[in-house]
Amino acid sequence: MTDQTRRTFLGGVGATGLGLLGLQSTSAAAAPVARATGGPRPGVAGPNQPWARAAYIAATVRGPRFPRRWYDITDHGAVAGQDATAAIAATISACHRAGGGHVVVPAGSWPTGPIHLLSNVDLHVSDGATLLFSTRPSDYLPLVLTRFEGVELYNYSPLIYAFEQENIAVSGSGTLDGQADLDHWWPWKGSGDDGWEPGDPHQAEARALLFEQAEQGVAVEQRRFGEGGYLRPSFIEPYRCHNVLIEGVTIVRSPMWEIHPTLSDHVVVRGVTVRSHGPNNDGCNPESCRLVVIRDCTFDTGDDCIAIKAGRNADGRRVNVPTEDVLIEGCTMRDGHGGVTIGSEMTGGVRNVFVRDCDLSSPNLDIALRFKTNSVRGGFIERFHARELRIGQVGSSVIDVNFNYEEGPGHGFNPRVADLEVSDLTVGTARRGLNLRGYADAPIVGVRLRHVDLGTTSQPGVVEHVEGLVLEDVIENGEPVVLDAPVG
Repeated sequence: MTDQTRRTFLGGVGATGLGLLGLQSTSAAAAPVARATGGPRPGVAGPNQPWARAAYIAATVRGPRFPRRWYDITDHGAVAGQDATAAIAATISACHRAGGGHVVVPAGSWPTGPIHLLSNVDLHVSDGATLLFSTRPSDYLPLVLTRFEGVELYNYSPLIYAFEQENIAVSGSGTLDGQADLDHWWPWKGSGDDGWEPGDPHQAEARALLFEQAEQGVAVEQRRFGEGGYLRPSFIEPYRCHNVLIEGVTIVRSPMWEIHPTLSDHVVVRGVTVRSHGPNNDGCNPESCRLVVIRDCTFDTGDDCIAIKAGRNADGRRVNVPTEDVLIEGCTMRDGHGGVTIGSEMTGGVRNVFVRDCDLSSPNLDIALRFKTNSVRGGFIERFHARELRIGQVGSSVIDVNFNYEEGPGHGFNPRVADLEVSDLTVGTARRGLNLRGYADAPIVGVRLRHVDLGTTSQPGVVEHVEGLVLEDVIENGEPVVLDAPVG
């Protein structure tokens, strides 16, 4: 390890003299710390008190309140075991016209097509109630404005959708069942692991066309897919909505992303259980959203448990709306590619993310804290703060910041990642503690670990092109993490 590498790696540890024993490291080029755009926001008490912003988010984002009016779907013709699509729509319309309230789905099984929410309406799925969503793609027509993997288009309706509405909710202790499986929706991914067989239709051609259209600047109104495209819809998607609550329900067998608030603000996801192991079955993906609270939820998923997003590539630069002010607390993450993830669709940028008091553990959880990007995505991640995390077991890295995801370097839109702080974290076992891989011409700037026990690891950590790595009271394999030689 060269003296320059040691200085870069230590980066502000100062008199504590901490480093990582056996860590693979390369030096980083100098780069300015990323700065937020815009003026100061309420709740920010200065660089030494970042959690004041988390307190502001918690106090500000409380969820909508509804008039004490109750509308039972059976009063509008719903019969248990029969298609309730029209009855649910009629009940929502009546509730909305009356000024709002609660649309009640009583105990029983209720087959339905897509549900479109209107302002001031809470869809309340009672204990013992199950909404069984149709697996006929044609039921999800006509096309609606949505996003697929960070790119805007017109496609099949999400299973529960709202467009430019306010004060909306999906609540209750019932179940939302997308009925996706190896015969429905999942094979469209085009993977044999998900039920696809040679000769079956799949999404590859339409997905490539959508991404090409976005790069060429084709107007969103002309990006029309649906039948013949095989692009799966998300489960719950409030689009350009204000004051949203998703609370209490259990979500199973989703076609794709489960909870996907997009271009929305003041969003609460609370007490939700997600158990869905299909392809791209992310648990909760706030995308280009502001003021989001995800609290007391359980995620057991086929992809990332929580993945914060902000658009993809050229389309993300066109829309150019970040996700900011996100508080995640009291959640449990089990199976998944990542526990708390930012990216890879993060072109509009992500800032002010706070994670606290969460449990993450599974032999099928790959990475605990994951930041995935590249030089096609671009964008920024800044001011990420996590504390009081209990990580039992992960299959790969505890903390993974990877600029080499998919397309990797050399495409002209280097990402900026700065100001990542993790404290009071404990780990049982992992393959490696840290996997931090920036670019020589765009290093990761300002990673701080304090009071961290990285547990038992089998491989050395990797640090490539990181500037300002601060380590304070860090333990790995039962030993204090120290430099393998004095700093020169």
